[in-house]
Amino acid sequence: MNEPFLVYAIGFIAQFFFSARTIIQWFKSEKEKAVVSPSLYWIFSVMGSYLLFIYGWCRGDFSIILGQLLSYYIYLWNLNLKSLWSRISIIFKIVLIITPVIAVSVLLKDINLFIDEFFRNEEVPFGMLLFGSAGQIIFTLRFVYQWAYSVRKKESSLPQGFWIISLIGSGTIVAYGIFRNDPVLILGQSFGFIAYCRNLIIGYKSSKQNKS
Repeated sequence: MNEPFLVYAIGFIAQFFFSARTIIQWFKSEKEKAVVSPSLYWIFSVMGSYLLFIYGWCRGDFSIILGQLLSYYIYLWNLNLKSLWSRISIIFKIVLIITPVIAVSVLLKDINLFIDEFFRNEEVPFGMLLFGSAGQIIFTLRFVYQWAYSVRKKESSLPQGFWIISLIGSGTIVAYGIFRNDPVLILGQSFGFIAYCRNLIIGYKSSKQNKS
């Protein structure tokens, strides 16, 4: 843990937003006795993802950056589906849309430097980088699944498969975080286990009642 305090502060604030979205979604689901997709879940997702992208860049961790790039625009899509995107000022919309694009462009400007910093990082063996990236991809696939499901349903939903994929991806990321001695990843992902399991139970009971 030799990173500057500010870097970890950014990471923990990002995880705060992710944890807050999980708590809000969980409590609302308990109240409704069905798995729901509240607007705040997607607002906090965008905020957390934006900050965690910065955190991954500061730590030189490609797996974190990859995970955020794959899910960030799905969060924005859900904001639009929730009719929240139209309420955002045009300037802020532009900032939200182009910031990751600009960051990646800067990242890839010097491809040799990029490879050295992210794939030849002495602190992260290449095999472990692949393992961490796999965890991030699995974890992000839940939002690809959620996006495809919501498109079909024509509403923002969090189906059962979303929570199953969440558990698998989260477990992989926690293992990676333990190897990297990364408290941000460990604490952020460990917290979600309870909420993911609970949503599976709520969803199962809700679907069972609907069938009866």
